[in-house]
Amino acid sequence: MKSSLENFHEVLSNGKDLSETEAVEFFTALQTETENESLIAAVLLAFEAKGANDDELFAMAKLMRERAVKVNSRHETFVDIVGTGGSSAKIFNVSTAAAFVIAGANLPVAKHGNRAATSNCGSADVLSELGVNPAVEAATAERCLNEIGICFMFAPKFHALSPTLGKVRRELGRPTIFNNLGPLCNPANAPHQIIGVWRKDLVERTARVLARLGTEKSWIVHGSDGLDEITLNGETFVAEISDGKVETFEISPADFGLENTTFSFSKCSATESAKIILDVLRGSSVDENARNIVLINAAAAIYIAGKAVNLSDALTMARESLESGKALAKLESLKVKTKEI
Repeated sequence: MKSSLENFHEVLSNGKDLSETEAVEFFTALQTETENESLIAAVLLAFEAKGANDDELFAMAKLMRERAVKVNSRHETFVDIVGTGGSSAKIFNVSTAAAFVIAGANLPVAKHGNRAATSNCGSADVLSELGVNPAVEAATAERCLNEIGICFMFAPKFHALSPTLGKVRRELGRPTIFNNLGPLCNPANAPHQIIGVWRKDLVERTARVLARLGTEKSWIVHGSDGLDEITLNGETFVAEISDGKVETFEISPADFGLENTTFSFSKCSATESAKIILDVLRGSSVDENARNIVLINAAAAIYIAGKAVNLSDALTMARESLESGKALAKLESLKVKTKEI
């Protein structure tokens, strides 16, 4: 008799879509049938080859949200900024650096993330290098958010995904449905999000699903150079979700008052990424591109949360956060708060 995962592997390999009920059953099977790693890998690859549709992604994200450990915020307005990973263009952890700049601009940040599964360095990896304890319990994350205006929610502490599934994802080393799912399931239910995706064709689909899940105003972004961030190097394709509707457009560095800049990418270890972030936050960075890409991603979050009337003004606020030392102070506060017993 075939297991549920074997049946789903056959269905997905034939390119058939799952109903909402079947998508929930599929997600549950991935959680409970953990003895066959090669089958889990084959099922994930078959799903990726078929391509998840809106209903499948919505059903699984809704289930993940319902089952997640929750963080309650006292802030009415706060944001999450996250990349899905899997980008063909490798760069340091821009969204992690931007989170401190955003928080330094008096906009609280409830950042959700994990260790690397499909990239060299995940947000949890670089935070560890920066001296933050990323794997705190929900109560500590909640205190961080409410008392210092920034927290990190380490996905394994909030979502009961099996360790076997995580191991398989790391061994595959390529994006799967979970790269797309994770950012849609913020445990604090952040009303505003910047989510960077690794392929342009995922932008609108992710936006449609987030609109169904509920958000006040958020952006799904993809850089024309392959970044799962807002880029300095050309255009960034954006799907904006506001009032339940999705609108698409493109932005460029000029919208922030900056010039388009061509820069090279290089793979970063957690140690190398942490050094770049510290240099940016301390104002000692000799790489203006590193500084500016952090600033524009922070500015976008400031703008969508309604703290600035346009991207140029938002950039001014982000720059003030950086140059005043407030962004660095948020990192120092988070280091202390996550190590309190």
